[in-house]
Amino acid sequence: MFVQTILQTKGSEVVTLSQTATLADAVALLNARNIGAIVIADADRRILGILSERDIVRQIGRNPDGALSTPIAACMTSNVVTAELTTTIDDVMERMTQRRIRHMPIAEDGVLVGIISIGDVVKLKIQEVEHEAEALRDYIAS
Repeated sequence: MFVQTILQTKGSEVVTLSQTATLADAVALLNARNIGAIVIADADRRILGILSERDIVRQIGRNPDGALSTPIAACMTSNVVTAELTTTIDDVMERMTQRRIRHMPIAEDGVLVGIISIGDVVKLKIQEVEHEAEALRDYIAS
């Protein structure tokens, strides 16, 4: 299975913000969309960073009084771990586990085309196991 499999079901919409937005803007958007991370991209959808709930908590811990007025560029993760549409799900799982990340932007030729979360990966893996179990039940019954 490949990343493309997840995006075919989930869709390719990605919530993005400019790096000049503030943490207050990001918090409002995360809350409104009920998501855990926002990709920071330029006008051409080139990935500049990612801002997760964890990044926001770190910034509040460093600067409790002024955190929400901080520009995203000052606290986003710039070294973004990405995958491509043809990256295997097993490879994505390994990267997410090793890097302790829960969201992975998907890029093709440097352009943002989607995002997957650890929840998306787990859901796909559960579906795979259920299909295998069903196939075994059918085999045994025949």
